[in-house]
Amino acid sequence: DCIAQRRPVPPRLTPTVLAATFLALGAAVLHAGWNLVVKQSGDRWLSLWGLFAAGGIIGLPYSVVATAMGDLDLAAWSWAAASGIVHAIHIGRLARTYEIADFSLTYPIARGGGALVAAIGGVVFLDDSLSIAAVIGIMTVFAGLVLISGHVSWSHVWPALIVALLIGIYTVIDSQGSRTTTGSAYAMSIFVTGGICTTVQGLWRRRWHDMRASVPHLWRQYALTGAASLVTYWMVHLAVRRAPVGYVTALRESSVVFATLIGWRFLRERSGIRRTLSSLVIV
Repeated sequence: DCIAQRRPVPPRLTPTVLAATFLALGAAVLHAGWNLVVKQSGDRWLSLWGLFAAGGIIGLPYSVVATAMGDLDLAAWSWAAASGIVHAIHIGRLARTYEIADFSLTYPIARGGGALVAAIGGVVFLDDSLSIAAVIGIMTVFAGLVLISGHVSWSHVWPALIVALLIGIYTVIDSQGSRTTTGSAYAMSIFVTGGICTTVQGLWRRRWHDMRASVPHLWRQYALTGAASLVTYWMVHLAVRRAPVGYVTALRESSVVFATLIGWRFLRERSGIRRTLSSLVIV
């Protein structure tokens, strides 16, 4: 009994775990999907601004109620504000990266590298611990990133690595922020602060006219991608209540495979087989 208690029990395919599986895979497809919409849009930054602005509007009522009920306190909003600032910087770099590099290259490096940075950041800043298996996992992700960036111009790789760094930073911030709250209130708050910070960024970049002019024509896209982002986070949140976090995370990161296949088969990007195999290594 003592030995059994020390060993992690793998998730059995019960109805609950099966539900978590579909939730995590659905979140992966949604995440890759709205990123594809951004990649194919004419103005990537504008599409990302619209996503966060719409997500913030959708999440605002919930955040207000959660604040009034005490689920979101000053500490939580402070972390959400920090996350919003990093998200604003992140979307600027992501938009630029999508302009110069393939979707099947940028997305896996950004997501896989972001998970790598977040794992290390959790140890350094959040006092998380890593088992030997986790260290091997980090090394495997790194190997996958090396494989996928091989034979590719460094001018296309380093922008994706910067995006990965920013993803890792806001993941660590959000991990700490979520630990100060209960339920899903924090998830809504980061969309509110993200929407505000990206709007301020747009004003600073003197893009207010473009932002305002785009709403009558693109409000459906903004609403759809903003809602998809919120639903993605909710699905992951529901999944981790039903299955181990490691199990859900592995399924969640399968989005890099979906993105690679989309880039190869539908966007006609090159090196599809190599990037698909590398994405599988990352997963």
